[in-house]
Amino acid sequence: MKEKYYEELLNIKTTGDQSWDETKKCYHPYEPTPYFALDKLFESYYINEKDSVIDFGCGKGRLNFYLNYNYNCNVLGIEMDENFYNQCMENKKEYLKNNKREEEKINFLCTLAQEYEISDKDNKFYFFNPFSVHIFMKVVENILISFENNPRKIDIILYYPSDDYIYYLENCTPFMQIEEVRLDDLYKRDNQERFLVYELSYY
Repeated sequence: MKEKYYEELLNIKTTGDQSWDETKKCYHPYEPTPYFALDKLFESYYINEKDSVIDFGCGKGRLNFYLNYNYNCNVLGIEMDENFYNQCMENKKEYLKNNKREEEKINFLCTLAQEYEISDKDNKFYFFNPFSVHIFMKVVENILISFENNPRKIDIILYYPSDDYIYYLENCTPFMQIEEVRLDDLYKRDNQERFLVYELSYY
């Protein structure tokens, strides 16, 4: 029900999973985060218009439009697949028709995640298992370099977190888990249906 409601509210098309080219072994098929899961996360996790959120493997841009609509924050979707990137741009055009927002606050970039240069203003990073842990490690290394250049509070948000991602963050980086949002009431048989939030603070 929420899928249809939000798609109409935001005037976008991001539903459905996607078949995938098996030659892209380090990248995972498209599957958007359910809207009801996002609603659950942001009942307790705080975000505001000053935040700059990067969604790695953004697919068709669902998270970006959801966040910009609800919190008017800066959002950037990183997507390596040109077809998905084009769908993001089409969704952006349709979104702005019905939702008067600052156009420059919602953007998409067609590039490999590990090649994106982290901006000094980027402070929240979202991952729904978009690629292998080896690529994830490289992206986190880029985040840490940015932190060294400009110390600030940085959060990494994982949805349906893989054991590899968790192990790397908790054993090989200074990030600390600060929040867990479980979806047990929505997915009674799947303990992995949850969000984990990790924080890197300069305090």
